Amino acid sequence: MGQVVATAEHVVHAPADRVQAALADYAGTRQRIAGPQFSEYRVESGGQGAGTRVHWRFAATEKRVRDQVVAVTELPDGGGLVESDTNSSMVTTWTVHPADAGTTTVRVRTTWDGASGIGGFFERTFAPKGLARTYTGMLERLDAELR
Repeated sequence: MGQVVATAEHVVHAPADRVQAALADYAGTRQRIAGPQFSEYRVESGGQGAGTRVHWRFAATEKRVRDQVVAVTELPDGGGLVESDTNSSMVTTWTVHPADAGTTTVRVRTTWDGASGIGGFFERTFAPKGLARTYTGMLERLDAELR
């Protein structure tokens, strides 16, 4: 069993504080930008940043669906969020970095303990690419919403 890592990065055309606030808005913005892979989305507690607990079903493929309950914390420097799935080893970190003239670079990195054997090989080979596409879509929708 090895760790699987998926990453994506996108420049959002809005200041870092607005981007951070939108990413932390699980009761509004996050649900709107989630995309078709996320269903049964509901905020269980909180709704804004650290302390939020949110549920969704994530369809990586038609047959591979994860039921996730995510606990949200903030990075110590306030420049991002950490989402820890209470049902698995999956952890997603969103970081927000001010860039040029009112733009912000957002990076998302997800890790989890992958399967072993041939299934693990395919998971490590294909899952990161699919998840990166999902995150890129989310970040493009975030950019469109904040423009």
